[in-house]
Amino acid sequence: MRVGPKPQALVQRKRGALCLLVSRLVLTVSAPAEVRRRVLRPVPSWMDRETLALADRHFRGLGGGVPGIGQAPGRVAFVSEPGAFSYADFVRGFLLPNLPCVFSSAFTQGWGSRRRWVTPAGRPDFDHLLRTYGDVVVPVANCGVQEYNSNPKEHMPLRDYITYWKEYIEGGYSSPRGCLYLKDWHLCRDFPVEDVFTLPVYFSSDWLNEFWDALDVDDYRFVYAGPAGSWSPFHADIFRSFSWSVNVCGRKKWLLFPPGQEEALRDRHGNLPYDVTSPALCDTHLHPRSQLAGPPLEITQEAGEMVFVPSGWHHQVHNLDDTISINHNWVNGFNLANMWRFLQQELCAVQEEVSEWRDSMPDWHHHCQVIMRSCSGINFEDFYHFLKVIAEKRLLVLREAAAEDSAGLGFEQAAFDAGRITEVLASLVAHPNFQRVDTSAFSPQPKELLQQLREAVDATVAP
Repeated sequence: MRVGPKPQALVQRKRGALCLLVSRLVLTVSAPAEVRRRVLRPVPSWMDRETLALADRHFRGLGGGVPGIGQAPGRVAFVSEPGAFSYADFVRGFLLPNLPCVFSSAFTQGWGSRRRWVTPAGRPDFDHLLRTYGDVVVPVANCGVQEYNSNPKEHMPLRDYITYWKEYIEGGYSSPRGCLYLKDWHLCRDFPVEDVFTLPVYFSSDWLNEFWDALDVDDYRFVYAGPAGSWSPFHADIFRSFSWSVNVCGRKKWLLFPPGQEEALRDRHGNLPYDVTSPALCDTHLHPRSQLAGPPLEITQEAGEMVFVPSGWHHQVHNLDDTISINHNWVNGFNLANMWRFLQQELCAVQEEVSEWRDSMPDWHHHCQVIMRSCSGINFEDFYHFLKVIAEKRLLVLREAAAEDSAGLGFEQAAFDAGRITEVLASLVAHPNFQRVDTSAFSPQPKELLQQLREAVDATVAP
């Protein structure tokens, strides 16, 4: 559930000049890519012909629109039996309508983390965690300090954080240091051979981590761990990705708002709230539209249960017990258009913020892309390379007309993916700001890749 600061927060005016605050990049040495790919390879995500046809009809009917706008359902759906719920069921019930759901603990009962990280009493096994990971340096947020719409982080050895956690419990869940929360720990990147979890088939079409694994630089697989009372402020997930979250132990309370409802929660300056439970939202002078917002969809997530958070759903999460969770952000063909729309909005926000330098700054459009990358972690050039990496793998499957490739990707899945990439890439190539990007060194050229995709997609529907 990693999020970044808003573009406006990273652009400051100082003595008539442009001052950029660029986050520090921290690189961690990890195992070789071939090891990670072997251990973290997804199980097959078979999309059958019927589901492919359904998905294609759905997106043609949208006409470029984004699903998931409107009122929250009355309650979250609960999926109890793994054997009675297929990938096709997940597509029809939740991916296409962009709705949340909770999977029962039966889906995660075989996970190594649930066996090893938890005591017989259902609490975090601090002794095991110290023996296994005690010297690992982890990121820790201070829940009591607001930094933009997030919390400032520090890094410390896990053993120091666990010492703090024990003292926090002994102090009646209070400490002069505040409430500290271990967040965004890339455990699977740094320990890829660990038996931590088995990727559920429903989430195996994961382009975000497929892309970063190919680059061997980063990933969007995280461990969170913190005491009762630790929490994550109101946000939507990075790039408007999907996310899934499993409580290895403990319970969480989720407050979710469907896409669009967050607009009524903005204050009179246009800012989203930091805490949707704050009494300040009742101040109609500060939040003039808050009464128009519907109530959030509430979930109490028990130990072992798995929450699916749809694309663009803003949410706030509170740990009700001492809790450890595993969380992934992921993008695929079902929310790729949401990601592209979000990136366009991010660039517009940057351009508006630095508009007064448009005529005086050389290469103003290029600088906007640089600022966008520092704010959002990706710009239009990076987005093209993301699409290219995924597209070339799908084209290989389609050209060979293989039943499955080495990663277990089915032909129908590849056909669906290629169709979604084609639609979004066409929009990217036609975008005036992408046309200003220097693509002379790109291989293949964007229009060439688009033509390859169109031919491959046409071949999948040819009689």
